[in-house]
Amino acid sequence: MTKRTKAILDLLDETYTTEYKCYLNHETPWQLLIATMLSAQCTDARVNIVTKDLFRKYDSLEKFAYADLEELEQDIKPTGFYHNKARNIIACARRLVQEFGGEVPETIEDLTSLAGVGRKTANVIRGNIYHEPSIVVDTHVKRISRKLGLTKEEDPEKIEYDLMKVLPKDHWILYNIQIITFGRAICFARSPKCEECFLRDYCLEYNGKMKKGRK
Repeated sequence: MTKRTKAILDLLDETYTTEYKCYLNHETPWQLLIATMLSAQCTDARVNIVTKDLFRKYDSLEKFAYADLEELEQDIKPTGFYHNKARNIIACARRLVQEFGGEVPETIEDLTSLAGVGRKTANVIRGNIYHEPSIVVDTHVKRISRKLGLTKEEDPEKIEYDLMKVLPKDHWILYNIQIITFGRAICFARSPKCEECFLRDYCLEYNGKMKKGRK
């Protein structure tokens, strides 16, 4: 780990602590899996509103596995893309029941073999449920990691591998939690609060603008 990367992580630790927290409400591994699937192109806050009633209605994995498609679509409609999400949730839950004994698997290979589960969702499960060092590349991590010069890639999987090289394992899960908080509080996509940013000295975009302004 370079001095520059350590300085960035130290500032994140100092500002947001090293506490592990998941923004998606859940009580079981399968609930987190379904909540994460629902979070695609949707805010965690909205997902939590939907799952509050959803997990009361479907209080077992079996109820999701054998749910009525059209009814489930209406139940999750506020999260968007509800046709695909409903189909994937039913297919995923059915496979978990029939082939995995109702347990959410741990390996990246088994997880990504499930309907609607990509590397991002798989790493959420691996990190939060099984405490396996994993890096979740969401929109915040992708955008801000590029600004901080920790990757030049656009593809989430390539970004994941880049971050695995530059970040220590004990920060893989933590980095995502901290960057989400940072992205929601300061580094907005459209109008970041650069003047309030404690990482601006390490931001390539900000320093590039400053250099242009001095010319």
